[in-house]
Amino acid sequence: MPSSSAQFDQRRKNLLEHISLDIPDIVARSLSEELDSKENPKREITAQIIPAETRVRAQAIAREGGIFCGRRWVEEVFIQLGGDIEINWQVDDGELITVNQTLCEMKGSAHQLLAGERTALNFMQTLSGVASAVRDWTAQLKGTHTQLLDTRKTVPGLRSALKYAVLCGGGASHHMGLSDIFLINKHHIAASGSLRQVSTTGKK
Repeated sequence: MPSSSAQFDQRRKNLLEHISLDIPDIVARSLSEELDSKENPKREITAQIIPAETRVRAQAIAREGGIFCGRRWVEEVFIQLGGDIEINWQVDDGELITVNQTLCEMKGSAHQLLAGERTALNFMQTLSGVASAVRDWTAQLKGTHTQLLDTRKTVPGLRSALKYAVLCGGGASHHMGLSDIFLINKHHIAASGSLRQVSTTGKK
């Protein structure tokens, strides 16, 4: 039987592999919601009042302190919008950020930046918020023998992203889904009739 430490290391590895596979699809679906047309910046109809050749610069600035998370999701947003946005990051995932700190500087097509800014900010805000909350909770556990684990109670479609944010905040990865481990709860017991029956059935 592998040690708890080895199990958590393997789960972390599995989660990081999931992320690489999940990010393009998650971002594509998010852009589709925003633009009503998959990865098509021309659907940002308000931006069309600006000449297509217009180039701009922008900054993302933290309004609260905490733990930053979300770089790869932001990068994927602008890759899928055409790749004409250059991002100069001032912070990395898992780093502590302060109020009014510059997170990144961007430059490139005004159309692409306007089409992707809200989706990119949504990822940064959501994932950084989770990482920051986890950091606060893990700080309260410091000096104890208790470890903070994530759960499957995630926003549909964002499981791997939110679990990654937990890692950035100092938590640990548990199981990704129902195919990973046996997880018996009261509903399994009720459906089977007893805990003994659940245990017996699971050995078959």
